[in-house]
This record gives sequence, C-alpha cells and structure tokens, in this order.
Amino acid sequence: MRWSALVVLWLAAAAVWAQEGALQADFRREGEHFSEACGKFGLKTVAGCAVELFTDHPLHIAAGSIAPQNGFGFGGAFVTHYTPNESWRLSWDLDAVGSMNGSWRAGGYMKIIHTPVVKIQVITPATGNTSKQPSTGPSITVHPYTVFNVYAQSISLNKLNFFGLGNDSTVAGKSLFGMQETIVGANAIKPVTEWAAIRRLNLALLGEVNGRFVNLRGNHDTSTPSIETLYDEATAPGLASQPAFAQLGQGVRIKPSLFGDHLQLNYLANFQEFFAPSNSHYSFLRWTVDLGHSIPLYSHTQSYAPKDANGPDECAPAPGAAKCPPVSYSANLSGAIGVRLLLSESINSASSVVPFYFQQTLGGGDINGSPSLGSFQDYRFRGPNLLLLRESFEHSIWGPFGFTFMADQGKVTVARGDIAFDHLKRSFATGLTLRAGGFPMVFLMFAWGGGEGTHTIANMNTSLLGGSSRPPLD
Repeated sequence: MRWSALVVLWLAAAAVWAQEGALQADFRREGEHFSEACGKFGLKTVAGCAVELFTDHPLHIAAGSIAPQNGFGFGGAFVTHYTPNESWRLSWDLDAVGSMNGSWRAGGYMKIIHTPVVKIQVITPATGNTSKQPSTGPSITVHPYTVFNVYAQSISLNKLNFFGLGNDSTVAGKSLFGMQETIVGANAIKPVTEWAAIRRLNLALLGEVNGRFVNLRGNHDTSTPSIETLYDEATAPGLASQPAFAQLGQGVRIKPSLFGDHLQLNYLANFQEFFAPSNSHYSFLRWTVDLGHSIPLYSHTQSYAPKDANGPDECAPAPGAAKCPPVSYSANLSGAIGVRLLLSESINSASSVVPFYFQQTLGGGDINGSPSLGSFQDYRFRGPNLLLLRESFEHSIWGPFGFTFMADQGKVTVARGDIAFDHLKRSFATGLTLRAGGFPMVFLMFAWGGGEGTHTIANMNTSLLGGSSRPPLD
C-alpha cells in the first residue's frame, strides 16, 4: 500500500499548490465547523462532531467495508473543487483506507462537470384560451449536468471465496485466493435534454474506457485450501494467467418519476467489451440490463441515490453546496417498496473464456459490497451469466434509523442458454439500516433460507450518502 499512499499524498500536495487560495478558505471554514461541533464535550455534541470528522471537506476520515471477508477499512480522504466559470466545475477526490487483515484501497477521482443553466418555456393547456392553442407559460430552470470522470484506483484483497463455477457448486469446494486490481480510466454521463418527451424520461447516455490490471495470489493463512490446490485453468479460467485488459462500455439510463412521484424507475442497459491484447483467449463481451423500481410510501420520502456530480467522498446535496445534509431526527415517517430485476450475460467465442475473477457472483455480498442471496456465504455462486430478482421494503423507525426486509431469487450459469426463471436460489433477510446525513449507509441484517444455514451481514457503504460509486471490480 506504501506506493499508493505516496501517490495520493503527492497528488494532494499538487492540488494544494495549484489552488492555494481556495484551499486556505476551505481549511479555514472546516476549522470553524470543527470548533463549533467539537469545541465542547457532551452527549449532544458527539453526533455533530462525528459528522464533521467523517463528512466535511477538504479533509475527513474515510471509512467503509472494503469488500466482504476483507474487513472494515479506515483511512483518510481529501476533497477539493475549482470553478473556472459558470459553465464548468472541477473536483478532485483522493482517499486511501486499510483494514486489519492487510487489505487496502487507494484512489484518485476527478470530475469535470458541465453546469450550464438552461431555461425551458412551460407550455400550458388550451383551457380558457380563445384560440384553443396551447400557450407559452413561465420558464423553469433545469440543470442537465454532463459529467466526465477520470480515475485511477488500486485495491488489494487478501481473502476471497471461490466455490467453483455455476449454480451447482458445493460448499465442499470452497477455496480462498487473494487479488490486486488496478483500474485506470474515464467515463462520461451525458443527459439528453433536447426534447420534452426525452426530458420526462431523465435519459442519459453512458460511455467508459478502462485499463484493468489484475494479479491473483494464493491464500495459505487458514485451514481452507488455497485456490490452486483444488482448481486449475480448466475449472477456474484465468487462474494460470492474468493479462492486462482494455475494457470499453456503452449504455443508456432512464430515471423517470411517474404518477406524481408515486413510482420511480432506475433502468440501465449496458454493453461492455473486455479485450486482452496480449492473449485474446481471455477476451469476451457482456451485456447487462438492470431494472429498478421504487414506490415511495410518503410524499416526503428522501431519495438516497448516488449523485453523478459528487465524488465518492462527497455528500453535497447539489454542486457547490458548502456542507452535507444534516442528520435528521424528524418525526416524519419515510419508506419505500422496491422491486429489481438484474440480468447479465457474457459472450465469448469457441476459442475464448471468461476469466473467473471478472465473473459476477451471488451470495452474501459481491466484490463491490452489494448484497444478494444474503443467507449464503459471500461470493457463493459465480458464473459468466447472472439473474437476480429482488423485492424489498424499507421504513424509518426513528430519525436516521430504519428497518428493512428483502427477498432474493437468483441463479448463475456457465452457459447462456441456461438463464431462465427456474431452479432459482432463494433467500430472505431483515435488519436495521442507518442513513444519517452524509454518513455512509450502514446495514446490519440477518438472512435465512436457501438450505445452507443463516448469515449475519454487517456492511458500511464505501461512499458517503449521495456520493457516486467507485469503478466496479468485475
């Protein structure tokens, strides 16, 4: 981790040198906020002090679950911004965390945000208009932010489970391995706002280009066998060699709110190409459709969806906001019902394979920390093709604390033709959630069902509430 930490510190120093005046003001304001929140010790000031320490900028404590089985990461984050004019805003986000088992993550994330103010004339109905023609009403202001992301991230995970491939793998086939992955790349999110019908869909075009560099290693620290003692290249493709990958991606996303915000959709269709220039045997394609549906139970139910204009260590409610949202202890109830369908398939030629370390998983949590089939062990089912159905319910209890319940049904397959809505694994989970101001979401759940016992899951999101996610590892 030493070289990554040095890179982060060097980049931070470079940013300080380039924006000394603005940073001095930011540090002064952060000092004032800290004095106000932490100047006097008492039960009432503990929560406010914690908010300052974990969410304010330019510097704050970074914390979160690195990946299932690899512990809780703890470190630091540096965030700064520069606004050259009214149309553009730049931000830099640097962080590094490490866990007790020696796993770590370090990265730098830059956002280039196009922030023009667009005024749109509202067309009012023809009622009461003698011409019977729609009339031009007042103008409204919209903010179609186009966001460009440039990033470099490296992560080292010392403990990952591998049970073999497919839905019929067994617990007896459990093995362990370690992995380091470095991702260097860029992506773009371009809202489409030229036509009124498209604006209602909240449609955006997505594109990405990444370099992915993976290095696998055995794990000989426990009684569980290391992966190379049970598996080989035939049963775990990619175990023998991990070439560098050029990974491209294109997609489209719509996020409309329908029926007076009583139904919120989050639909994503994505197509990715993984090219291994030095060994085409590992090249493959993948398409993904992710259909999320949320039904808010109250008109004031808050959305915690990531904001494209925020970095992973930012939780500002809008670009340019000075602080994260405060922790709310309001007596207003909030809650939502969710339904999600996730379908992903990989395509490879007769002479190529999909490396197992890029195959997606179900069970416990995946390598990006997303829970699925929670009653099973982490990374329990792995395959190049995946199907997941989820029904969920979350409701507030008091202030930032909430209750959640979810039911999952899913499967992975080795062959694309085997993806179907039959022979699905099932799991149920319930527990508590914590969504406090800009703090990362925390959940503690107990999961059962599925025939392989129960599983207790504790996880803290790696991003602040409202912060964008980091590049996925698979």
